[in-house]
Amino acid sequence: MFSNLDITRNGNLFRRASRLRKKWKDFELILWGIPTLLVFFAGILIASTQRQANYADWYNHWITAAIGIVMALGLAQFPLERIKPFLPLLYGITVISLLAVRLVGTTALGAQRWLSIGGINIQPSEFAKLTIILVLASVLEKHRILHPRDLIKPLAVIFLPWALVFIQPDLGTSLVFTPILLIMLYWSGMPLEWGLLTVSAIVTSILVGVASWSLFLWIPMTGLLAYRSLPYKRLAAFITMFLQSLMAWITPWLWLYGLKEYQRDRLVLFLDPLKDPLGGGYHLLQSTVGIGSGGLLGTGLLQGQLTKLRFIPEQHTDFIFSALGEEMGFIGTTIVLTGFLLLIIRLLAVAKKAHTDFESLFVIGVCTMLMFQVVVNIFMTIGLGPVTGIPLPFMSYGRSALLVNFLALGLCISVARRGHDLIRNW
Repeated sequence: MFSNLDITRNGNLFRRASRLRKKWKDFELILWGIPTLLVFFAGILIASTQRQANYADWYNHWITAAIGIVMALGLAQFPLERIKPFLPLLYGITVISLLAVRLVGTTALGAQRWLSIGGINIQPSEFAKLTIILVLASVLEKHRILHPRDLIKPLAVIFLPWALVFIQPDLGTSLVFTPILLIMLYWSGMPLEWGLLTVSAIVTSILVGVASWSLFLWIPMTGLLAYRSLPYKRLAAFITMFLQSLMAWITPWLWLYGLKEYQRDRLVLFLDPLKDPLGGGYHLLQSTVGIGSGGLLGTGLLQGQLTKLRFIPEQHTDFIFSALGEEMGFIGTTIVLTGFLLLIIRLLAVAKKAHTDFESLFVIGVCTMLMFQVVVNIFMTIGLGPVTGIPLPFMSYGRSALLVNFLALGLCISVARRGHDLIRNW
């Protein structure tokens, strides 16, 4: 009798241990842990940047993150495939909200990007990134990229939201759309050469201002690439070179009339911030000084003097990495960069093991969004890129951006959990 009772108890303990082990395996330590730690340290850094101010945003950052984590926990239990029927509605709401920004939006720092709802400013362009990733994933799942005409639908899907974001103006967020589109197209089977041809117009515009003589080599090279990779080879080569020449011709006009004055200043001063050290180049110069002053180990959290004296305006948002460099030094920045790298690697693994093309494309889109923002923001703060207004994921203060990152994370974890279940069932 007692032996049977012992066997029953041992069986119950074994089942409980198995359930705990299953739950632990399902718990995505990297996808949950790294963003949570980044948010925690970001709150301290934000508090440090505002020590001399009569307001503090660090607790708002943590509160927003807590809300985002709760929402992510809910989405992690929700199969991503069930979102598909709602995508047309979601896309329509996104476009309407971007139009509303243009008509009745709130203006700050020279741009009209926010909608004020109940006293809270919401930035629809941030949520547009997540919508575009979902819609593109759905489109590319059904329409494989086998012919240049197959690009029409994904380009049409992304064009209207991109245009509405660009004219706000929000150059930084509009830039994020491009790598998301290109990487998702490549992931869905588009030849690499087509992606190079797509971005070649950007290279042409840069060469016009930096080394116009090189266009005599660059434009024939794009024609050769089109000849080798596209159908109707001679016609494709001719059209490509014609479009590249047209882009070179209209670039000066786009420079004068397509960009705002402050956007032109940012691009020029990136090359030589000393041209205006107390104006447009001030951010870049002070940011690099702050990061360099941290040395190997940094001054310690809440101990940075440049951060304390607020030498860098709006440091708690786009330039939070400079506060990290000053107060945690080279070691601290390396740890944070390693965390981002592990996060990206894990997302790539989830994308590869996803059960459906829709899930895989969504995760790779989120991975691209985060990776691009990390690279551009850090390059900006260390002086290797122009000031673009792109936040550092999970660290820069910004409620809309932080919520979007956690929403995307929750959906990615949902894909990862489904992948675990499929492996076990197999």
